[in-house]
Amino acid sequence: MSIHSLNRLEKRAAASLASVFAFRMLGLFMLMPVLAIYGQSLEHVSPMWIGLAIGVYGLTQALLQIPMGWLSDKFGRKPIIIMGLIVFALGSVVAATADSIYWVTAGRALQGMGAIASALLALASDLSRDEQRPKVMAVIGMCIGLSFAVAMLLGPMVASAFGISGVFWLTAILAILGILIILFLVPSAVQRAPKGDTVATFVDIRRLIKHPQLLRLDLGVMLLHLTLTTLFVVLPVQLITGGLAAPQHWQLYIPVLLLAFILMAPVMIIAMKKQKEKEAFLGCIGLLIASSLTLVLVIDSVIGIAVCMLLYFIAFNFLEATMPALVARLSPANQKGSAMGVFSSGQFFGAFLGGILGGYIAQQGNPHGVFAAVACVGVIWLVIAWRMQIPPKSKIISLLVSLSEGEKAEDIADKLITLPGVIEATVVPEESRSYLKIDDKIFDLNQAKQVLGLQ
Repeated sequence: MSIHSLNRLEKRAAASLASVFAFRMLGLFMLMPVLAIYGQSLEHVSPMWIGLAIGVYGLTQALLQIPMGWLSDKFGRKPIIIMGLIVFALGSVVAATADSIYWVTAGRALQGMGAIASALLALASDLSRDEQRPKVMAVIGMCIGLSFAVAMLLGPMVASAFGISGVFWLTAILAILGILIILFLVPSAVQRAPKGDTVATFVDIRRLIKHPQLLRLDLGVMLLHLTLTTLFVVLPVQLITGGLAAPQHWQLYIPVLLLAFILMAPVMIIAMKKQKEKEAFLGCIGLLIASSLTLVLVIDSVIGIAVCMLLYFIAFNFLEATMPALVARLSPANQKGSAMGVFSSGQFFGAFLGGILGGYIAQQGNPHGVFAAVACVGVIWLVIAWRMQIPPKSKIISLLVSLSEGEKAEDIADKLITLPGVIEATVVPEESRSYLKIDDKIFDLNQAKQVLGLQ
């Protein structure tokens, strides 16, 4: 199997985990175009409560991603994901049976407490090699994008036939399907971590939050999803103004999202092969800025909006697929779930802030200002990302260690870490083993064996 291709395990992991993401996000996205319309029959409804019912999900998600990611490090990915899907399904039932906007909001908050994105991303990381991880994340990102497009079509159909409660009942059913996929289709993760690594403590999580390179990615995903939510506060309205009726919006969304993924794939492949990941990353932020600024000029043209959306989603898909892979490469092996928790918290908090920002500017009657604000956010992100460092690709090997009398594990680890290509070195005396995280392009196995007295 070529290192440039997904192996059977990675294909199965990508397909099954992407379907869980898609089922879960489909139920959430279906609510976006219908709650303000079909939610008017609920008691105590008001614009403020409609906005809160939509936004509270992102808020509870942001608050719980880190704890859920940490729990997945401690107790395993699958049990935590299943628990989260059960909570999500319960929240859907609460909202489906509600007769007031208050209980719909409570159900949405409970849905958000099933915060499994960090554990799902960590499981995808566990089941993929460094060089293939962006492809796995890209498949997941594509399915999320497709679920958004399908939701724009399916949401109004379900709501018109069965009301808002029908959307939530369908969401609960999709959550149950997700549980079945996790139980029977998703491969079990083979932990590649050195046994010397430990599950993140509170101090470790603080370090993950303050880590300069991880922080750039955490802020980046927050700003990326801030732009997405901000744009979609006004884009559907502008499409209607341009002459495209709401029931036909899917005819634009689906082709744009499919074509964006097709065009993004060669960019990712070339960036990886030519080792130009940082240049491609910064270039896609620039494309995001350019597409947002162009929207200001073509705001009344459906074709112009479609072209700008295509450029935006090429950039969005590349960045959405690349950042989780970089987080996985930067984070300690047994703390990926916690690192993904911090990352996912930024993602959902960005969506929450984007709704507030887009709603506030749109309320002033200035859609041009919304697109200009998105471009400004992109410029801020470009400044933050400019000095980012792309971590080297690595793998982990294990070698026997025989400690002589008086010799300390720390001394051997100090010698190993000085060898070319060794990124991390852990020695476990109780197991008589060393675990090395290496860049295999420059690592010399014979040198390591000499240090360990194996030659």
